[in-house]
Amino acid sequence: MIRLYRSGCTACEGAEIDVEGWTLPADTLWVDLIEPTREEDMAIEKALGLSIPTREEMNELEASSRLYRENGATYVTADILHNAEAELPTVDPVTFILTHGPLVTIRYFDPRPFTMFTDKLEREPSLCDSGADMFLNLVEAIIDRASDVLSKTAHKVDGVASHVFSGTEKTVGFQHLITKLGRAQIANSRIEQSLSGLARVFAFVSLDERLDMIEDKREHLRSLGRDAASLLTHNQAVAAGITFQLSATLGLINIQQSSIFKVFSLFTVALMPPTLIGAVYGMNFDLMPELTWTWGYPLALLLMAVSSALPLLWFKRKGWF
Repeated sequence: MIRLYRSGCTACEGAEIDVEGWTLPADTLWVDLIEPTREEDMAIEKALGLSIPTREEMNELEASSRLYRENGATYVTADILHNAEAELPTVDPVTFILTHGPLVTIRYFDPRPFTMFTDKLEREPSLCDSGADMFLNLVEAIIDRASDVLSKTAHKVDGVASHVFSGTEKTVGFQHLITKLGRAQIANSRIEQSLSGLARVFAFVSLDERLDMIEDKREHLRSLGRDAASLLTHNQAVAAGITFQLSATLGLINIQQSSIFKVFSLFTVALMPPTLIGAVYGMNFDLMPELTWTWGYPLALLLMAVSSALPLLWFKRKGWF
């Protein structure tokens, strides 16, 4: 699918592609390729004189495949967060191509920043008047979204801390807290992956004449770089907090388990002397009135049941299971 944003238009429009006869409108500012077919790739390549990277090429990790210049265009690929509302957000690559004409983006998913950006364009059609403006404002929306997800993750981590150190949470309930910390760590690492990639993109495109030669665009790009750097610093602080809280949670569990073993050891020591005496003498005495009681046997069964239930009730009250 191809979506075009043209100068003065209030919304993106879809484009029906005929490889042979199709031409790109001259006032196009942004070409958004969403899961493009080979025919759509060929049409854009023919219209702009570009080489559109394949999905496999976009997923390559080496810097030379993600940041390069070709035929007067600058190609940058960054991992963008999506499904941020889920417990485990994911990242997928998006390729941006800066040309002397429109911005070209290639993606195989629908990240929320793109929707936010197009909604903003509908409200403010004059926001962008060039492909470079499109790139800067679109990346700004991506940074804003990453900031929101990072803030959400940090809030979850703080919530876990309030449970761990409140003194009221039983360690038996710590399993779900450890799960939350694990999910937060995965989300945080994916946020770092996205922000680190964007930081490399900013450093690379800062040398592009389409951005470097114009003061306001150059300053906008520097501002985005500072935002990414500050978010990475905050991301590292959140990661350190997750590591500390995970260690603290596991430490509290170990302390509680040690206390349980201590109680069991005390019980064992306390019961060892009577057990020894009972084993030596075997309770085989001539005078044992209980043997002639009518209710002796049921009473013995009742005592065994009570002696088993009382420790279990005590363990439950202590929160050991």
